[in-house]
Amino acid sequence: MEVNKLKYKVDRSFLKLKTYCEKQKFKGWDPYDGLNSKLFQATPLRKWSFPRLAWIQLFKRNPINLRSLLLVPKQYNAKGVGLFLAGYCNLHKIAESGNFAYGTKAEILEQINFLAELLIEMKTSGYSCACWGYNFDWQNREFYRPRYTPTVVATSFCGEALFNAYEITKNKSHLNCALSSCDFITNDLNRTVIDDDQFIFSYSPLDHSRVYNASLLGAKLLSIGYKYTNNKIWYNLSKQATQTIINKQEDDGSWIYGEHKVQNWKDNFHTGFNLECIWKVSKNLKENSFISSFNKGLTYYLNNFFVDKKIPKYYHNKTYPIDIHSPAQLITTLYQTNEIRNHKDIAHNVLKWTIENMRNSNGTFKYQLKYFFSSKIPYMRWAQAWMFRSFTEYIKFFTCENLD
Repeated sequence: MEVNKLKYKVDRSFLKLKTYCEKQKFKGWDPYDGLNSKLFQATPLRKWSFPRLAWIQLFKRNPINLRSLLLVPKQYNAKGVGLFLAGYCNLHKIAESGNFAYGTKAEILEQINFLAELLIEMKTSGYSCACWGYNFDWQNREFYRPRYTPTVVATSFCGEALFNAYEITKNKSHLNCALSSCDFITNDLNRTVIDDDQFIFSYSPLDHSRVYNASLLGAKLLSIGYKYTNNKIWYNLSKQATQTIINKQEDDGSWIYGEHKVQNWKDNFHTGFNLECIWKVSKNLKENSFISSFNKGLTYYLNNFFVDKKIPKYYHNKTYPIDIHSPAQLITTLYQTNEIRNHKDIAHNVLKWTIENMRNSNGTFKYQLKYFFSSKIPYMRWAQAWMFRSFTEYIKFFTCENLD
């Protein structure tokens, strides 16, 4: 009975979210898009790092949405489009099973083609290979990236989504663009050498950062490309980059975020990224030696980032802020690694808690719950796209287990 009640909640919540996203045409705001303000761009402050950083934080931390007032337009975000594309590919598989509750095959295929072609149009220009960045200038404590600067993170999600689309559409342009994104990882990112055969991919071509989940996302994309091409260069780079981050794993199974002195925290969803990437690289490269690291990391992840196996914490040692990215990533991590069957209870409990505590009345999902107040701003990439994808993975598994 409880499972049936949850299925009803999931279906009702997902369909309302799907309707909202489609009405918005997948455009929206982002936690980090404050520098898109037309008012800010008209001032000399746009030239200096500290005002840029302060302006972004004003928008990101404020529970009141200032974007309409300060002229920040709703836009497409490439990573968000990639997440939606991955979700519609899941819906197509569900429709193929005869379940048309979320759309017919023809309706869903139309969305897949639209989103895939949109992604191809959104490629960052000026590079020989397919790559993507965010639709806003980005200032943090370490560096500044102009809008559309390609990153390994955005490119990994977009490239993988195009691989998924190709499996359905058989459109060679989707495949070729996805394969080209692997060339971007290989040719345009910087590498910090750790040892003779170990290195960390940079976040973008403009930096030499050493962020663990970002490097693993590059390794994962190369491993997918290897499946299609048998490219030994991609195989070796994927294996070496993955082994590097496995060697950074702590004895308890955890990872810090990165190697800069201000990156020594451990958080929920980036740990989920690490696990998903290690598992997929292991599967795609047939490298079984990585599985022990995955298993140790998964145990740490499930035991340290969820209060009572239902409330998603942000940090391993701190609950708040509760970020919508965390429950969404749990479903994705368990689904993508074939572990959802073994951990059905936590998947059910976390998703139920999220629907009951982080859903807005219009069907969108809140950005964060904090100790004293919440941010209900319906960010498209950070919240809606992630929940859209995770809903489709949950539904696909629990209604169509026989598909894969």
